[in-house]
Amino acid sequence: MRASFERLSHFLVLLVIVSLATLPTWQAQAEQVDGTPDINLKTVGSVTDDEVVQREEQAMSTDGYSVAEKRLLESGDKYQFQAEVSRLMSLIVNSLYSNRDVFLRELISNASDALDKIRFHSLSDPSLLESNDKFEIRIQPDPEHNQLHIIDSGIGMTKEDMINNLGTIAKSGTSEFIAKAETQSDTSSLIGQFGVGFYSAFLVADRVTVTSKHNDDSQHIWSSDSEGVFVVGEDPDGNTLGRGTKITLHLKDDALGYLKEDNLKSLVARYSEFINFPIFLYGSHIVKHEVAAEPEVDDLDENEEVEDDWEDFEIVEETVWEWELLNDVKPIWTRDSSEITDEEYIAFFKNALCKTDDVEDPYSWVHFSAEGDLEFKAILFMPREVPDNMFDANRTHDNRGVRLYVRRVYITDEFDSIIPKYLSFIKGIVDSSSLPLNVSREVLQQDKSLKLMQKKLVRKAIAMIQKLAMEDEDAYEEFYDDYKINLKLGVLEDRPNQDRLAKLLRFHSSKSGNSLVSLDQYIENMKEGQESIYFLAGESKNTLENSPLLEKLVSNDYEVLYFTDAIDEYWTQTYNTYEDRKLVNISKDVDLNLNEEEEENPLEEEEFQPLLDFFKSALKSKVSKVVLSKRLTTTPSALISTAYSYTANMERIQRAQTLSQGVDPFMMSKKVLELNPSHELVKELLAVVQENPESQLATDMAQLLFDTAALHSGFALDDAATFAKSIHRMMAMGIANTDRETVDHTHEEL
Repeated sequence: MRASFERLSHFLVLLVIVSLATLPTWQAQAEQVDGTPDINLKTVGSVTDDEVVQREEQAMSTDGYSVAEKRLLESGDKYQFQAEVSRLMSLIVNSLYSNRDVFLRELISNASDALDKIRFHSLSDPSLLESNDKFEIRIQPDPEHNQLHIIDSGIGMTKEDMINNLGTIAKSGTSEFIAKAETQSDTSSLIGQFGVGFYSAFLVADRVTVTSKHNDDSQHIWSSDSEGVFVVGEDPDGNTLGRGTKITLHLKDDALGYLKEDNLKSLVARYSEFINFPIFLYGSHIVKHEVAAEPEVDDLDENEEVEDDWEDFEIVEETVWEWELLNDVKPIWTRDSSEITDEEYIAFFKNALCKTDDVEDPYSWVHFSAEGDLEFKAILFMPREVPDNMFDANRTHDNRGVRLYVRRVYITDEFDSIIPKYLSFIKGIVDSSSLPLNVSREVLQQDKSLKLMQKKLVRKAIAMIQKLAMEDEDAYEEFYDDYKINLKLGVLEDRPNQDRLAKLLRFHSSKSGNSLVSLDQYIENMKEGQESIYFLAGESKNTLENSPLLEKLVSNDYEVLYFTDAIDEYWTQTYNTYEDRKLVNISKDVDLNLNEEEEENPLEEEEFQPLLDFFKSALKSKVSKVVLSKRLTTTPSALISTAYSYTANMERIQRAQTLSQGVDPFMMSKKVLELNPSHELVKELLAVVQENPESQLATDMAQLLFDTAALHSGFALDDAATFAKSIHRMMAMGIANTDRETVDHTHEEL
């Protein structure tokens, strides 16, 4: 009882506390019936007023800012973002660039921009070139001091330029120049517009020193180790450059390989081969001289005359240091195609794309420009030599034969979104000034303009192949022999261009002999009333020519195409109609729609029904059904697949896959056994079955006929041992019968 009273007391106290806490709200809401506030109650509106103000501050105005945001922008204190420069530099250098080799590309591109600027200004003021009239870039390795120098005779930088451009991250002098000059002239050749390319030098260098001379200032030096501090001062050596810039890289210990001449040549050839200006490398080579050997004094007789001996000389090797031009191949795609000869195209193909003269001339080439939303120039070649590992799934790259450039600076050849795999054999160059790249210029950003580029390039490549097929049939047959798998892969994967690629396909056929026929030629040669294109797939032409599945079609003068490549049955699954003609695989249980086909004979069906039932019972699950054949004329039996299962050829291909686990049980061929009712062997077997359905001879004959049909139709035997035993048993029976006949003949003679 006491406990209940205490609980009730606690409840009442809690109720009073809650009532007192909510009292102001009750007072604020108390009103008389006529809507005027009760004068005996004190109105407390602070809570409601705060909610209204809060809602107003959160409300968005027409310009997108709330009241609170406007107040903040008007009266709030303003601060600059702060960053630890050394960490920011580390992020820029190590995050933007995935390949440290690009440092040389970036520095050469900057040098090219500097040369473009001085050339642009010299058009209006030729006196600017008096200090140095050369336009060139020089690379000088210094192994003794672990330094690499990149020198250009460009516009140079004043002290103020050094502080503003080199000392301000992501500030691009090129972008400012374009902004000022875009209304006066074409500046599309200028490369660097992000303002971070220079800092790629820190990928390979601990310290970078820049010496520069501008016509409007004395020569100055800028130096930094990327730790957040840089120094600028006047060069104590005075004017040593005349005009231009010299960048000195103090290489890291793990970057000393960039001092080797071969590495530098390779990088320039890969990234900067088509820069507008000559690039020289200071290197050495060995020169051998023949020097006459002086005879030793002790070997000469005072009275003996010295005779000239042409063999009396020695080879002396001398190390010669000189400047070597690295980019002597000119970017011919920038010229008008009407100005370029065939010899120039071929020379460019060999020297620029193949890097050797020891290659055959290309089949053909196409040179074009694209305008509109995305402007680019391209030159594509069809090589005669097949590239290695074109379809190797284990290769570590996805390179294409076409190389992408932006303003003549190499970007990548791994852009499968532009050039599909089936055209990876095409060699060429695509150069654009407006491609969407990321800041490091290593990655293409996905953009609708890339789809336009892909469509244009693919259509031009296909048109080039079509032109070869129409103009030079012999050359096209040679090309087709090398690249037919590519074209068929295109039919399989490139749906928008399937019809164009299908016209380029060629096949052997039951009528073509050793020649090849196109699908268009096949349609021209079709019999009157024929509605389908018939084909048979197998391992080789010789195998297909002897297939029993051809007998009825060939005897009725129908042409059958031979598909002998592993990819053939794949592309016909996605592309099964050409010019409104259906492609029909005659190795499947489908209606061939032969006009000469005889009407079904119900009496014949009834006559052979016991044999059909016997075969189905004897073979069990090995066949889905047994029928009388309408496609056999001379062969007793054949094995075909149902309409939606693997053919014998597809089973063979699946079993040959290296990493395959065998044929998918779901797709394994559901076999249909066809028996030729007009063949004597089938008739004899029918007689045996009618006489004794339990005959072991009939069972063995049924199994043997099934196995021979499988082999003849291209299937693999499920049980080779059983097949061998059946053959041996039949051979023994044949020998026994022969011996019995011999004995009987001897008794008759006696």
